[in-house]
Amino acid sequence: MTRYHDDEWGVPIRDPVALFERLALESFQAGLSWATILRKRAAFRAAFDGFDPAIVAAYGAADADRLMGDAGIVRNRAKIEATIGNARAFLALEATDGGFAALVDGFVPPPPPRRPRGTRLTDLPATTPAAEALSRELRARGFRFVGPTIVYAFLQSAGWVDDHLPGCFRYRG
Repeated sequence: MTRYHDDEWGVPIRDPVALFERLALESFQAGLSWATILRKRAAFRAAFDGFDPAIVAAYGAADADRLMGDAGIVRNRAKIEATIGNARAFLALEATDGGFAALVDGFVPPPPPRRPRGTRLTDLPATTPAAEALSRELRARGFRFVGPTIVYAFLQSAGWVDDHLPGCFRYRG
């Protein structure tokens, strides 16, 4: 968890494959601990062909069945099928001007004022109005398992939102 925080969490990424992976993993995390997802991350990457959305979008029923049989990942048919459908929706967005990242950019509010020293993780929101609006937009575009809490966690992990705490070397304030 420390390595993930120090090397990845909250670091801005805009690479489409990396963004799709983060969104997919956040969706799989719903109802589970993030530690569980991180432990299974290598297996997820292998099972989902590196989360290349062009490959995942081409998956069919046999691929969904194969994934359901893979003990290395979270075997939840709804989440697996959502990830396949989300790859198709992601590619449709990538074909638009600016792609997925540009859509997300349009929903991210300006940074909040500096957090006071002593801010704790429990002081951070689980979702925001911007995440709720982006969640609605993604669902309207065919995405599933993208509720406001999942979307907010994605915004945090992909660096659109800085929820590092004051005193953390990554905190941009």
